[in-house]
Amino acid sequence: MNALLLIDVQNDFVPGGALAVPDGDAIISTLNELQHKFGLVVASQDWHPAGHHSFASAHPGHAAFTEIEWQGLPQMLWPDHCVQGTPGAALHPALNTDRVEAIFRKGTDPDLDSYSAFFDNGHRKATGLGAYLRGRGVSRVYVAGLAADYCVYFTAKDALAEGFEAVVLEDAIRAISAAGWKAAKKDLLELGALVQTSHAGLREN
Repeated sequence: MNALLLIDVQNDFVPGGALAVPDGDAIISTLNELQHKFGLVVASQDWHPAGHHSFASAHPGHAAFTEIEWQGLPQMLWPDHCVQGTPGAALHPALNTDRVEAIFRKGTDPDLDSYSAFFDNGHRKATGLGAYLRGRGVSRVYVAGLAADYCVYFTAKDALAEGFEAVVLEDAIRAISAAGWKAAKKDLLELGALVQTSHAGLREN
């Protein structure tokens, strides 16, 4: 079976949000149109406790969008975003969630960032998404959402590592950086992912 993964379509990642992805809201109508084509639709949600160590505000003297080492890993420092229970962490109100069977929250450990919907960045804890998909008989995932060069990229990469076929729907993603997505796309293609548009025709479930 095919599954559609809706990655982090949250208020803080669209224009006007704390960590806005350019034109991030422009994909929502496409995401809504896609959902009926899939036997399973799941979503992920960044869900950070206040003071999360991926926030620049947790590291005095360090600015947002600079990189440090934290917990033995490279850590990009971000503006405070998707703090648990805040409006910015909510899924965008225009996103149709009627067919979303489950939501996997990530980034809940205050010491570990989590771009992928499958694991934290250190692969120390699983979100449970992989086991859930296997339990539902999924063999191929189509990845869409925000942001292409971070959470979409790492989700697709982990999907491959977990044994799923991975397809990124390029017209249903937006990136923080065009250059970042170009590099991520190259890596995904080399790893065996497919990158296509939603108009290219979806393979049968």
